[in-house]
Amino acid sequence: MGILIRILVTALAALLTAYILPGVKLENFTTALILAIVLGLLNLIVKPVLVILTLPVTVVTLGLFLLVINALIVLWASSLVKGFKVDNFWWALIFSVVLSIISSIMLSLGPQERGE
Repeated sequence: MGILIRILVTALAALLTAYILPGVKLENFTTALILAIVLGLLNLIVKPVLVILTLPVTVVTLGLFLLVINALIVLWASSLVKGFKVDNFWWALIFSVVLSIISSIMLSLGPQERGE
């Protein structure tokens, strides 16, 4: 049940973020759901590989290169999901930061999981 809530929250956050940012276009809620699933899969499968491959650069930049990795994943998702368009790298970077902030706020407003 937790994964479904996270997908729905991410989809809503993506819709809100696309509404706020002029360089990002998202057609409808169905596209946002597909985007949330694709971003989740890319973060699960591709992101760990990219983090390991770019570990020296990430260490030198004190972790800031992770923002670049997130932007590249958003750009890749925009090429995979029809109905989601990001104008350029900078909009992808801003989208990834704003999306994570909004989804974190939305998840913190919901019921907390109990660690039993």
